[in-house]
Amino acid sequence: MKSTYPWRGFAVIGATALTVLAASPAPASAGNSGPPVKTITSGLDGPYGLDIQSSTRAVVTEADAGEITTVDLKTGAQRTLISGLANPSGVATHADKVYVVLGGGGPEGPPAPSAYPPASLLVANRDGTGVRVLADLMAYELENNPDGQVQFDPSGQPYDALSNPFSMTYTRWGLLVADGGANDVLRVDPRTGAISTYFVPPTAKTPECLAPGAQANPGTVGCDSVPTGVAVHGKYVYVSTLGAEQPGAAAIWKLDGRTGKVLKVWYGFTSLTGIAVAPTGTVYVSEVLYGAPPGEEPPPGFDPSTVGRITRIDHGQITHAQVTMPTGLEYFGGRLYASSWSIAGFIGLQHAGQLVQVNPSAFH
Repeated sequence: MKSTYPWRGFAVIGATALTVLAASPAPASAGNSGPPVKTITSGLDGPYGLDIQSSTRAVVTEADAGEITTVDLKTGAQRTLISGLANPSGVATHADKVYVVLGGGGPEGPPAPSAYPPASLLVANRDGTGVRVLADLMAYELENNPDGQVQFDPSGQPYDALSNPFSMTYTRWGLLVADGGANDVLRVDPRTGAISTYFVPPTAKTPECLAPGAQANPGTVGCDSVPTGVAVHGKYVYVSTLGAEQPGAAAIWKLDGRTGKVLKVWYGFTSLTGIAVAPTGTVYVSEVLYGAPPGEEPPPGFDPSTVGRITRIDHGQITHAQVTMPTGLEYFGGRLYASSWSIAGFIGLQHAGQLVQVNPSAFH
């Protein structure tokens, strides 16, 4: 992925450190009292991925800290589940297992040191013990190259990120991993670790993406799609894309869950980083850079709390909620949860990450 859009630091997600779903419908008033956006816990470092295990327990990836953290949804209490990881970006749970994807390295530098290879999928027990590599996504990319782009220049250096998994969800069809660097969604067997290509979205062809120099790889036409979010609703899978951080280049793809066939597309978004779907079919996507000023650094005096929003698509009606720098989204038990202030570390704000509950009153 190549990007010149706001805050060059955040391009690390797309280029070097890239780095949700349903329950029975609840009454409209359930869980929706209190402020429009309720902070459940704070002090997180780079909270990207999010999985809600139950009405009382969430699991969050802290990419900047290299940790997987559990959060008590009632009290906000945190507990470190797994540590010593490099850029943990996505997390999913099922039964007694926890699955984690690690971001990969790219042209701008390698990931932080870790006992586990970059761009790999790990599995651990529910209590965080027994961590092991389940699948090597980088090896799959090098061998299969699903998007067909040129990977290396004549000197042997990668033109762009090769594999940078960002999010993951557990489905009855397997673990689905949105790999932003590889520009694909992969399916991984949670028992054997076998990998297959599930979906390869096409490049975005907005005017900005067709401009000279917008493409990182020779022969590529348009911006890389950069899949960042994956969610399940019944027999359907929804995928969100970053669109190389170019204005209007991000999209939402509705797929047949079993085959990955495209059924519907929503275009025209900017920098989507997460997606969730309510039991009613309402779609929520996080736009982490919405409202960010142009340029490589925020201007003096700029209020970073104004950056970011969550967009709700409710049977054709579109509304928005101001949530600061959101990435991971999850709809569970009649409530929408989001990780926020997730990229605050790129502008020098440490321990600023939060897990929040976003109530219907937040959307306008």
